[in-house]
Amino acid sequence: MDIEQKQEELIDHFVKQASSVTGSALSSVVADATSHPSLFAFSEILALPNLLQLEGTENAVYLDVLRLFAHGTWSDYKSNAGRLPQLVPDQALKLRQLTVLTLAETNKVLPYDQLMQELDVANVRELEDFLINECMYAGIVRGKLDQLRKCFEVQFAAGRDPRPEQLGSMIQTLSNWLVTSDNLLISIQEKMSWADKMTELNKQHKKEIEDKVEDVKRAYSMKFHPVSRPTVTSGGMRRSTPNLVE
Repeated sequence: MDIEQKQEELIDHFVKQASSVTGSALSSVVADATSHPSLFAFSEILALPNLLQLEGTENAVYLDVLRLFAHGTWSDYKSNAGRLPQLVPDQALKLRQLTVLTLAETNKVLPYDQLMQELDVANVRELEDFLINECMYAGIVRGKLDQLRKCFEVQFAAGRDPRPEQLGSMIQTLSNWLVTSDNLLISIQEKMSWADKMTELNKQHKKEIEDKVEDVKRAYSMKFHPVSRPTVTSGGMRRSTPNLVE
């Protein structure tokens, strides 16, 4: 089963779970979802009305945790640790994995120094083990560890949930792509129409040439076709002799 299909099944599972409870009962659903080793998308859960209703209540912290995993990084957690629940080891691992995905969104060459700082990792060996065992083996990133240059070259990274402030630029990008696609389609149609016209003109030109060739053949045949005429021999016998018509 590929990672996309697995994600869809897990999202559907947790959406159903979260939809069936309210208030403090959502805490276990949020904890399970953010701890699951194969779930990396949370926007569908976050959009549920009963989750959004936690805003401004004593249970709003569960909404904040889900937002952290949907859009945040390990550095965001450290900056807000005082008002967020302490993460269990599986959640901490997940948030570090998500942090790598966020970094890979904007830069395909990630220096080791930056990664160690963002992930709170003490040394290169620990960092490389994390990237290999927890990221590449998990299928969320592919890349090359460059020990000489001390960087991670990203070849592929799974996408994260889009942040609300990204939606405007995403819509604009898609709109621009649509306009470009429409223009390209028009250009292709114009070239196809031109090609059809040229094909028709070539057919007409070929027909004209063939007609002229036939005319020349007929004229040649009439000019040099032998015509017989009778003559009288010395013995009084009549015979035909060819005569070329010019």
